[in-house]
Amino acid sequence: MDQLIVSGVLLFFIISILKSGIKFVPQNRAYVVERFGKFHSTKVAGLNFIIPFIDRIASNRSLKEQAVDIPSQGGITRDNISLTVDGVLYFRVLDPYKATYGVDDYIFAVSQLAQTTMRSELGKMELDKTFEERDQLNANIVHAINDAAAPWGIQVMRYEIKDIVPPSSIMDAMEAQMKAERVKRAQILESEGDRQAAINRAEGEKQSVVLSAEADKSEQILRAEGEASAILAVAEAQAAALRQIGAAANTDDGQKAVQLDLATRAIDAKKAIAKDSSVVLLPDNSTEAASIVAEAMTIIKTLNKGKTDGLDKQ
Repeated sequence: MDQLIVSGVLLFFIISILKSGIKFVPQNRAYVVERFGKFHSTKVAGLNFIIPFIDRIASNRSLKEQAVDIPSQGGITRDNISLTVDGVLYFRVLDPYKATYGVDDYIFAVSQLAQTTMRSELGKMELDKTFEERDQLNANIVHAINDAAAPWGIQVMRYEIKDIVPPSSIMDAMEAQMKAERVKRAQILESEGDRQAAINRAEGEKQSVVLSAEADKSEQILRAEGEASAILAVAEAQAAALRQIGAAANTDDGQKAVQLDLATRAIDAKKAIAKDSSVVLLPDNSTEAASIVAEAMTIIKTLNKGKTDGLDKQ
């Protein structure tokens, strides 16, 4: 009976020892194992074995990305303006060995390093640049921290500045400057609008004058063309009439009609002279009227011949 109890106790002791030698490492974690107080190995995720009473887990490091809040701190820019800045630091452990033996508390160390680096980088920039180039400031801080934290096995992923608070006097001056800048932009936009409106009005007046001139020009051209067409039509009608008169005058009946017309006009002229004058001169012979008609016929033939020749030449 006693032997059975001893065997049970011994079996339990052996099982406990074996169990303590089996280690299941979770994902994204690493165990730093020491043997006789000296670093032996690093156990990664999965099933791992250690020697009980000889090996021990010195540290349990997380390989996940971690976020550390950087408290508010003061800094002075290159143009001697005091600022209060806070931020958030994101980092992860790359080498559990260095994170365990390279620094006592890597979280505290990287936080302090972030603060000192932030003050150093602020001193390289002017006040306006800290607001305009915040991304560049964050990148400079990350680069400086990574260079200093490399012996600790730490990699800084990014640094984000949460808030930059200048003194109240600087805030008032910045607000006044922003207000003046907004007023300036408003005045510039208003003047640009007036300038564009004046240009548009001038362009409209110019187009109106041009269109009016073109309309007058077209009207004058049309009027001139109409007058020319009328003159041509009248000339053609007169030429046609003269041609018809000339053609009719070349016949015997035409000659008689001309003589009758001339005689009639001569008699009318005599009547007009007799009516307007108290003295009337009569021809000495009776053939004076016939001679007048003959002379008139000779003149008419000459004129008709000249007009006919001119029309033929045209």
